[in-house]
Amino acid sequence: MPTGKVTFFHDRKGYGFIETPASDEDIFFHVDDVEGPEPQEGEEMEFEIEDAPRGPRAKNVARFTE
Repeated sequence: MPTGKVTFFHDRKGYGFIETPASDEDIFFHVDDVEGPEPQEGEEMEFEIEDAPRGPRAKNVARFTE
């Protein structure tokens, strides 16, 4: 499963982006796809990537634990 860091999160609108070496572009995510509390910028996450109409999107997003 790819991992990456949250580079942006808009808490009022509930979306953000994750930077990951698994993709050339940042991955969009929605807070509904995140397990647990809202993510913070700089937090490391693991997720699956799916193709969406506007580009790659993260699903099944969880905090990365080694």
